[in-house]
Amino acid sequence: MNLPETLKNAKSGSQIAYSKLLDYFWNDVYGFQLIRTQNENDAEDITVQTFSKAFDKINTYNDDYEFKTWLITISKNIHIDLIRKRKRNILETSGSNDVIKKILDDAPSVEDQLIIEQNLATLLLHIKKLKPHYQAVINLRYFNELSYADIAKELNEPMNNVKVKLLRAKKLLAESLKHKN
Repeated sequence: MNLPETLKNAKSGSQIAYSKLLDYFWNDVYGFQLIRTQNENDAEDITVQTFSKAFDKINTYNDDYEFKTWLITISKNIHIDLIRKRKRNILETSGSNDVIKKILDDAPSVEDQLIIEQNLATLLLHIKKLKPHYQAVINLRYFNELSYADIAKELNEPMNNVKVKLLRAKKLLAESLKHKN
């Protein structure tokens, strides 16, 4: 990848350039956060937020510095903000620890049974293997046919977060389909 050219294209709003940057630097940022957080979900969430913020502020990036360093700095600041927010929430709830867990149903639905012989069934099964937040953006975008803005409103997230999650979900889905039995 020609990084200066890709950054130039990203600064002019190229989704392809965003995708290239995401693919190229994802493991660096995710790995950094995995070491810091010791939690895969937190590391992934922070990484998504990092790319979202970076793509939102790409025009403020100074080419005199390494792009990876800029991403890691954004990532570190998001993690610090998350820690502060959690500490504040712990103080506000004063020890009330109600944990709600959602368990995904891996069993195929009636609709899945009806189309099991078709490619859509295979696709749906692979979508169900994704983490819930990736399932949500895939379903809202491709099955409910919502715009990025509508998905952002539905999920109560910034539009760039939605775009990054969708890019990541498509990449994970493609990898899953490529390695199917």
